[in-house]
Amino acid sequence: MLDLALNFEQISARFDPAVLIGAGVICVMVGLFIWLGGLGLRRPLAAVTGAVGGGVCGFFMTGRNVTLTAVAAAVTGVIAVIFERIFITILAAALAAVFGLAVLARPYVEDVESQQYQMKNATEPLSVPQTVEILKAYTADFCEKTKQIYQQLPANKWAIITVLVVIFLVAGVFLWRLTSALCCAALGSLLIFCGLILLLLYKGADPISHISQRQLFYLGVFLAMIAFGTCVQLLFCYPIVRKPVAKKQKDRNEQHCEEKYPDWRTT
Repeated sequence: MLDLALNFEQISARFDPAVLIGAGVICVMVGLFIWLGGLGLRRPLAAVTGAVGGGVCGFFMTGRNVTLTAVAAAVTGVIAVIFERIFITILAAALAAVFGLAVLARPYVEDVESQQYQMKNATEPLSVPQTVEILKAYTADFCEKTKQIYQQLPANKWAIITVLVVIFLVAGVFLWRLTSALCCAALGSLLIFCGLILLLLYKGADPISHISQRQLFYLGVFLAMIAFGTCVQLLFCYPIVRKPVAKKQKDRNEQHCEEKYPDWRTT
């Protein structure tokens, strides 16, 4: 898997800059909002995440049918908004499972060989369609190798993942605010990391090589970002309590009547 990432880093120098810059800036900006304010933007977050997740699943399950993919994205986005608390709890448990698998699967990563992409005219830049095609190929290879890695995991490690998922599901029921803040901070930090990697790839800074050489350091930075984002959201992101419009109008009318016709006992 590491050789796949390093090979991607080498080929990314030929990618169209619009793809790397555009995707990188979007990831960083969206990640910042989710990282520090996701708890206050739960409904839009649920809608967007549900639509993206439904669209990805629909894309692969419907044989890459664009119409059915759009329908699946719209339906899952609406469902995620309606069942907001349940959806965010499930999202937190899913992120916990992904991070847990990423940590527990590290010993098996080097045993899986990945396809090396060699192309003609290695010095010529790629157009946007060619860049998109290469990204699709890398995504497909990554998914296949990830599947192979997880199939090698022993039962005891899957048991750890199951316990971790159950803990987050229970926490989502009894400590929903803390779980939501932690989920938003983790998702936002992940998007920021991905966005910065894409931008650094455009600059030719070899970020994947640096991360692979100092994995523990960047893991500590990632965990510190999650902790900071969680604390910020718990301290500053509160639900807005709004009085119904009818009740506001009634209170205003009563106050106006009291000012215009004061009670004789108070005069």
